[in-house]
Order: sequence, then C-alpha cells, then structure tokens
Amino acid sequence: MFDTVLIPTDGSEGSEIVVDQGIDVAKRHDAAVHGLFVVDTRAFLTLESDLQAETTARLRDEGERALAAITDAATAAGLDATVSIREGSPSDEIVAYADEAAVDLIVMGSHADYERNMLGSVSSSVVQESPVSVLTVKFSGRDV
Repeated sequence: MFDTVLIPTDGSEGSEIVVDQGIDVAKRHDAAVHGLFVVDTRAFLTLESDLQAETTARLRDEGERALAAITDAATAAGLDATVSIREGSPSDEIVAYADEAAVDLIVMGSHADYERNMLGSVSSSVVQESPVSVLTVKFSGRDV
C-alpha cells in the first residue's frame, strides 16, 4: 500500500515520537523512508544578509542532526533512507517534495497547543494541500 514514506522533521523535542511512528509504518509496508528538514527562511527575511547566512547555517546544522536520527532509525529497522534539507516555506516544501519523490504517505508531527495557536500551522497546511495521505502524530514537549 505504501512504497515511500516521508517523515518531515523540525528536530524539536518530542520529534522522535514522530520518527518512531513513521519508521513503524514504513517497516510494516517495507517502504523506503525519506526524511526532510526545511529551513524556514521566512522567519528571518528582515535580517541583514550576513545574519541570514549565519542563521541559515545554524539551522542547516540542526537539520543534519534531526535527519541523522531518521537515517539511524531507518537503518536499525532494515530500511533504506534518503534525507534532504530545503529552504523556504515548510508546508510548501513538504508538499513539493512529496510530489517530486512520489511519496505515498507523509508522517508528521503536530505540536499540540503550539500548533493550535499558530495561524496556519505547518501540519494543517500540509493536510489541506498534500496530494497524498498525511498521518499527523500529536505530541507536546511537556509530554515527553
């Protein structure tokens, strides 16, 4: 049913729960795993260019660490993993990646109270815009 599972991550506290769920689904379907980290460049467009570059580099480092957790979990489960870092709007980049990589399922987190309070949360946007099914895993940093 699922040949390719995309696990977008922001590397936040509790995101390992999402990774575990995504790997579990992929394992049950013997699916390839794709991990994606998006540097949300909209958040610092007003910064001077040198600060933008510094912030982007720091966030890319965070992304590398978050994606290493996905790669490690996939390898431990005997699955192939492909990881990528993109820049832009997280929801737009997740949906675009899912289309480009012919993903069958997106497994992503929803930050409970934090997400509810954000205007146009990432997970809500992905659910609305995605051409494929989206499994959202609710978690809160306080619960982990």
